[in-house]
Amino acid sequence: MPDNRKNKVAIVTAASSGLGRAGARALAADGWKLVLMSRSDKINEIAGELGATAMQGDITDPVALEQLVKLAMDTHGRIDGALINTGHAPKGELLEITDEEWHVGLDMVLMPTVRLTRLLMPIFAGQGGGAIVSMSSFAAVQADLTYPLSSAFRAALSSYMKLCVDRHAGQGLRINAVLPGFMDNYPVQEDAVRQVPTGRYGKVQELGETIAFLLSESAGYINGQAILVDGGIVKSI
Repeated sequence: MPDNRKNKVAIVTAASSGLGRAGARALAADGWKLVLMSRSDKINEIAGELGATAMQGDITDPVALEQLVKLAMDTHGRIDGALINTGHAPKGELLEITDEEWHVGLDMVLMPTVRLTRLLMPIFAGQGGGAIVSMSSFAAVQADLTYPLSSAFRAALSSYMKLCVDRHAGQGLRINAVLPGFMDNYPVQEDAVRQVPTGRYGKVQELGETIAFLLSESAGYINGQAILVDGGIVKSI
């Protein structure tokens, strides 16, 4: 189906490096206009590379998220898509993780999608639709004691998406998540590679292209899905 993205606008969080940057680059290559946010001042360099608008802000700060949405609307007058990338939740021995660390994980992993969906839904409904992709992890479906908080809250993120679709798909909302496995934004570890049936780490460009597809009209009937981009590491059906 035709997919004219030259006038479409997306916001991308945690976009200065790694998976967020890869997603931003793939969207820019597809013709999206971008408004990027990151805590790091490197975001200005990435924005310059991609012809995007940048702001510094913390993904866990509700005020910064409001400012990001306002900046996009003030700059472009619309928002058609969002890539919600976040940082990493604390790690640790399961029963030794403190209450404070659990709350940090909640604010880092789940709440950015909750808060941005709340902000974006009125915009999407008013303009006839919009799409969100949240960055998750294979640990959402294959819990891993190495990443206990990520496992718990990314599973919660998948449930939250289903609820959003049930309530708001009729108003034009599409919301999906990508669940990467081991990606090459980190140094390759041979014991990790041995766990991957494909026999290698994923390329961040591959993940970025998956994100760009999910935000495109070509994915118009994909909604509420957690899409594994993991080289086959998850064995469950």
